[in-house]
Amino acid sequence: MTRTAVFFVASPLHYLAARRVALDHERNSRHVLVCYSRVIEPVVRPGDWDAVVYIPWPRFEPLPGLFGRHRRLLDNLRRVADAIGPVDTLVLHSPVFDTEAINYFLRALPRMTGAAAMQARILPDGLLNVQRYPLSLARRVAQRFRALRRLVSPVLHYWHFSGDRIGSDASFVDRIYVLRGFPHRYDPLRTVTLGPLTDLATPLPTVAATHAREPTRALVVGQPLAGFGLMSEADRVVTSREISDWLASKHPGPVDYKAHPREGDRHELREPRYHLLEIDEPLENYLARTPYAVVVGCCSTALFIARQIYGPAVHVAAFGVNRVHFKGAGKRENTLALMRELSIEVH
Repeated sequence: MTRTAVFFVASPLHYLAARRVALDHERNSRHVLVCYSRVIEPVVRPGDWDAVVYIPWPRFEPLPGLFGRHRRLLDNLRRVADAIGPVDTLVLHSPVFDTEAINYFLRALPRMTGAAAMQARILPDGLLNVQRYPLSLARRVAQRFRALRRLVSPVLHYWHFSGDRIGSDASFVDRIYVLRGFPHRYDPLRTVTLGPLTDLATPLPTVAATHAREPTRALVVGQPLAGFGLMSEADRVVTSREISDWLASKHPGPVDYKAHPREGDRHELREPRYHLLEIDEPLENYLARTPYAVVVGCCSTALFIARQIYGPAVHVAAFGVNRVHFKGAGKRENTLALMRELSIEVH
């Protein structure tokens, strides 16, 4: 009996989770990676997979000519089916199933590969999994319209479902993978907690040697605060100093500073003793192979990324959130609530 595990991914976090599932839960399966976003390309190591397929998103990259979106869907199905080949059992993994880029594969791939059995499982998507997002009326209507493609191409048979939009309530989903230490509201009988994501990327020799000598290294993540009008210059100075003083007291040792792309040369939370970190890869991939004792910032999404990658073992702290001028009612309260839920220490 042949078994193939297919992983649909669109972000570095999806990729790391897929790799962990492949190693721990699909060890005896053939592994096919399907990337539906260009963002993922720098992270992929083709040698870790039996096959790697890049499929353009039909809505944003239709084929030229009439019915380009429809033909792109069919072309994507054919390319993935060819990469899989004949198989007895298919296990499809995706962070979300309410999208035309993925949903059609649920019914089409068993038919195109001769699989007698199919299972669908959900990959973790970090913050998307903290709360449930019920399908809106508009999305339910969209499902019905997508079903009309079957009139032209029978293989495009959309699988309707209700409840949570990622598919956690769908009948075809039998397992939901979750990140260690990350809260969720899924049925515990259907969830499986993944092992650590931090040992899935091969450390560079220089990085490995450096961190072997410096186990208490800290990372400060930058953010355009005063430059974007999110904080006064005086408050920015106070916040930066608070971070520096706290690190000196609680986590003495080397400190790296990861600037935000929109900071320019301002480096708003950087102090003179910090080492400027310059990387040319997604932050998720860098963190997965680089151990830190603590990650600190203001309210950057990088703090949430660090929690997703490192789990509960690493100290993550936020400073100056009370000084930020949030745009939108309730945004500050929602941010603070999420930080508390993820055990991000707020100062």
